[in-house]
Amino acid sequence: MFVFVCVGCGAELTAPLSQVALPAHAHQSYGNGIQLPVLMEAGTFAVDPEPWGPPWRRWEEIPPGEAVARGVYAPVFALSYASPGAVVIAPGDARGTLLIPENAGGYCCGLDGGDGPNMACESCGLPVASRVDDCSLWQAVWLAPDAVRRVPVDGAEVVPLSWAEVMASGEGTPPFEPITTWASRPGSEYWWSWSPRWEAAVGQALAHVLVASEGRPVTVPGGLIGEVFQRALDALLPAGPPARRVALAGPGRRPDPDADILLVPVHPQTAEIWTQAGAEATAPLVPLPFGVWLWLVRPEPNLPNPATGGMPDGVLRDHPPAQRPHRLFRADPRAFERTLVRLPAVRDQWLREILDNLMQYMRAGVF
Repeated sequence: MFVFVCVGCGAELTAPLSQVALPAHAHQSYGNGIQLPVLMEAGTFAVDPEPWGPPWRRWEEIPPGEAVARGVYAPVFALSYASPGAVVIAPGDARGTLLIPENAGGYCCGLDGGDGPNMACESCGLPVASRVDDCSLWQAVWLAPDAVRRVPVDGAEVVPLSWAEVMASGEGTPPFEPITTWASRPGSEYWWSWSPRWEAAVGQALAHVLVASEGRPVTVPGGLIGEVFQRALDALLPAGPPARRVALAGPGRRPDPDADILLVPVHPQTAEIWTQAGAEATAPLVPLPFGVWLWLVRPEPNLPNPATGGMPDGVLRDHPPAQRPHRLFRADPRAFERTLVRLPAVRDQWLREILDNLMQYMRAGVF
């Protein structure tokens, strides 16, 4: 475990934290006026390896070749020139900081971090972090990589779980959840929607599946996995045989030898992509957050009623099953775009055309 301290004076700025994978929805902006919860679980932190946040530079201002050097292979509206390696934590895990009023800009209902660091070290006044809690944004504190450093906590070493341990203790991420607006009282006004976490995760995975398809049609299994992938793949890829087949693979699940593309989990602590031990992968591996992948493997871990027979004597259930959303699934277009522009294959003409027509696909309800 680690605590993060100010580089200026050494004051502790966080509670003891253990590292986990960066959530796929870390930079998601969801809906309009939506009240999103805290991004990180208490006691955890994640590191963003890529720059994010101000200063930004418009694409036309970037010298030729510089975007490629930064790992971006197709035009974007703007590119962040911040330092990579920002650390994200839950707001409740911050210690010894004060808000900077002149940097406390926001868009609507809270702080969005758009003015740069809006939190300073209480001891020396150095700007050290950005609090984000505006509507439609995940609530978080982003520690500036140049203003903090991590210090190990004596006697609190955390050993990453094995895949077997992750499978035994991990929880799936439900595909549906109640959504409420910022002005609503908790529990009073909400509707059931596709999970923003799923929309971001599938947006990322969809970019990898498209690259792995090499421009050929793709089919995925039926059920929930088909519900979240197939409609977009049919719209973005040509029709007709021979189609490339997608299958799930991961710990405890033998890969389908006839599959052309495998959806596999990302380790929730180390962010490593699962690979079959002792075997060379013959199909491209497409990463999914572990919780999303686990729900696809075990879609109904807690049935509201037994599959057969009645409820056992003395067992009462007062939680009705989650309601279904009233619309078709749509992957997050910005998560899709952010992922695709960072894959070298996007320089192929057919993928560039998809990016160039992204707005039209959004209007058509594909995203």
